[in-house]
Amino acid sequence: MDDFDALDRSRAELDRRLAAIGANQWDLPTPCSQWTVRGLVQHCVGGAKMVVLLLGGISQADLMAELGTYRLAEEPTAALAEFAAAADASRAAFHEPGALERTCHHPVGDIPGAQLLRFRIGDMTLHAWDLARAIGADEHLDPDLAEDVYISMSPMAPFIATTGFFGAGPSGDVGPDAPAQQRLLDLSGRRP
Repeated sequence: MDDFDALDRSRAELDRRLAAIGANQWDLPTPCSQWTVRGLVQHCVGGAKMVVLLLGGISQADLMAELGTYRLAEEPTAALAEFAAAADASRAAFHEPGALERTCHHPVGDIPGAQLLRFRIGDMTLHAWDLARAIGADEHLDPDLAEDVYISMSPMAPFIATTGFFGAGPSGDVGPDAPAQQRLLDLSGRRP
């Protein structure tokens, strides 16, 4: 799967779950123990904003200062509009000539734009599932996208739990013949 196709598919998965958030669901807990639904949506908007800043050449220190001041709109319609605008801007930034070759001063260290693109695809895909789980929506991810993200993340399996982003990491209980979504969720520390 082409990375830009994967980006669009991951956005579609997240958009589908965002559209399903009920007015009384914004304060529900998510599988990401540090976030409610509102906090997860704020993280997703922040991630899209971060792409634009990183591809624009912002330093790591300035990035952290900039994102540290961002707060999601309280009103649900405005919050969803913030995500749409940020995701559109992120997509446009990735499509700029030379964007995938740029060095980005990401919080994990300097990475190429192509790796930032893979991070964004994985982030939106996994958080689409997290959001679905939190609000009781359809949890089934696009199987080709789940396989694509699993392949991208699987080289990190031996140390993924040490990153602090994926809970306990893979359980070791899910075999290679399991469906892609099940392998991806387990790899990323999610235990449905």
